[in-house]
Amino acid sequence: MTTSPTNPADIALLLERYRAMLVIRLTEEELARSHTRGLVHGACHTYVGQEAVAVGVCGHLGHRDTVYSTHRGHGHALAKGLPPEQLCAELFGRAGGCSRGRGGSMHLFAPEIGMMGTSGIVGPCILQACGAGYAAKLRKDATVAVAFFGDGAVNNAAFHEGLNMAAIWKLPVLFVCENNGYATEVPFLYSSGSPEVGLRAASYGLPGMELDGNDLVAVHAAAGAAVERARAGGGATLLECRTYRTRAHAEGMGDFTYRTREEVESWKQKCPILRLRGVLGALGVPAGDLDAIEADVQALVAEARTAAEASPPPAPATALDDVYAVSEPSGPVPPQAVGVNRVGPPRSWAQATLESLDAAMADDPSIFVMGEGIGVRGGNFATTAGLFAKYGPERLCDTPICERGFVGLACGAAMNGARPVIDFMFADFVLDSAGEIINQIAKMRYMSSGRLRMPVILRGCIGIGHSAATHHSGSYYGMYAQVPGLRVVVPSNAADAKGLFTHALSGSDPVLFLEHRELMGGKSPVPEGHYDIPFGVANIVRRGSHVTVVALARMVQLVAGICDRLSAEGIEVELIDPRTVSPLDMGTILDSVARTGRLLVVDEPPASCGFSAEVAARVADEGFDSLDAPVRRLTGAFVPTPYAPSLEAVVVPNADDCLAAIRALVAE
Repeated sequence: MTTSPTNPADIALLLERYRAMLVIRLTEEELARSHTRGLVHGACHTYVGQEAVAVGVCGHLGHRDTVYSTHRGHGHALAKGLPPEQLCAELFGRAGGCSRGRGGSMHLFAPEIGMMGTSGIVGPCILQACGAGYAAKLRKDATVAVAFFGDGAVNNAAFHEGLNMAAIWKLPVLFVCENNGYATEVPFLYSSGSPEVGLRAASYGLPGMELDGNDLVAVHAAAGAAVERARAGGGATLLECRTYRTRAHAEGMGDFTYRTREEVESWKQKCPILRLRGVLGALGVPAGDLDAIEADVQALVAEARTAAEASPPPAPATALDDVYAVSEPSGPVPPQAVGVNRVGPPRSWAQATLESLDAAMADDPSIFVMGEGIGVRGGNFATTAGLFAKYGPERLCDTPICERGFVGLACGAAMNGARPVIDFMFADFVLDSAGEIINQIAKMRYMSSGRLRMPVILRGCIGIGHSAATHHSGSYYGMYAQVPGLRVVVPSNAADAKGLFTHALSGSDPVLFLEHRELMGGKSPVPEGHYDIPFGVANIVRRGSHVTVVALARMVQLVAGICDRLSAEGIEVELIDPRTVSPLDMGTILDSVARTGRLLVVDEPPASCGFSAEVAARVADEGFDSLDAPVRRLTGAFVPTPYAPSLEAVVVPNADDCLAAIRALVAE
């Protein structure tokens, strides 16, 4: 269809688009009425007034093309093919909803039709669409991803990082800014120093356009050209569609403290549906035919609302389903299920994990690695040495310094069947992407009711001991272990690092893989060939009968180094390395405490609200009757990490601290 439709095929297509716009408008009006009736339990963000954008863009998408949206996503879902009944049922909190009642207005998932989710957080959709585009490049299947977002998102870091990545990697993505003039209640003209969004594309080397977002014909033509360009390998396009929402930000909210009734009424006269009706009338379509379409859609929506009301609520028992892809074991597993032979040639930590990564990449072309300097250079710690020459720049991809950007991209790529490995260099850099990890990656499987997999590995160095000061010495595993949906892995030796990394590479859950910097240089025996250690299985490093010591990472090596001295004093330490913080093998810890009657947790990070606190609380709760003395903890100081070695040594436990703590506990 051209910008001046004249032939019968164009008119037929316009009639289809007219109907699609009416489906959105009438469904939204029905949902607004349902909200006043109390059927909608939470927020209801309607799309009334913006219908031409969703319909004009989604009309060019095929079944395999994907859409990523924001909190105002009803229209995008309906335009992509979601039945109104499923949308209504979702907002009613019913089992028949597209997200099975888990999402409501702001979290709509229907991956079976390419509707990959909407988000209550501003910006992730931009990065996820980039990930879908990256996955499409790996598959070479000419699919296209579309990110819909409001004007508020263009002042967000995700916009900058996403458009820059799309430009440098020529990703098949269409960025659609629905500029309705307000980010919640903040006028765009106030919040932006550059009010022309479409022109910003040039800053990233991308084509951009400013469109009348209420003109279906114009939006349809521009989107068609952008989608065709993306399919042909020409890269991304930014469309700014200037439009307006004529209802409040969310149903029930006050609307006239930040804009006037006159402004809203003036925009109602620019209604995209009335405008298209006028175009169709000018082309000779009888008004009666258009009225008949509206009556048909009205009946469809009424039937959808009735069916949605009849849908039962989700069964309470399902509330805990789909947090993880699989249930990992907790405690001992049969020897045949886990590598137990630690005999092998000496390998450094990086060599051990590199063997796993190389083998996995050879077997699975969907695995790719992203990070700063992981390409030709091979990584700051040689974690990808030699792989660039074998697998090329698309699978060993050096990135700009935009941690939020490429982590959000990893989320979108995983949603589309790829298996990203993100190499952070230092885990402190993970914090720049915390929102993408916690709000998106960790929750994606659950919010999609298990329909989306999230096999993302996020690896980086942790730990104190190399005068790196406070921005390169953090650990953070206690913080991230509080997040449902994440696996948090903290090995203490090269063999375990290989086995646990192998397991992560074959799983379907997101893994935070944390590697202590002070352990990466030394060598130890590492089994050759395939070596897999399931998550949630602790290692009893040393058997003992007087006191149980639980430690992670470098603290395992520290405690192991003093056990012979204590044994000579008649104190036999049972040393347990959980290896994973989430899942945490409490079974092995509790069994040990039942034998020894005493527990000391040694941990490098501070005690407050961390790993040591969790272990202590669980043993006090579940193993209190086994204790012959109070649970004790030996941890790092509650202070940022200093630089000078003399200061650094003060803030972490040392061998003498461990000796004193164990002797005192045994004496109690």
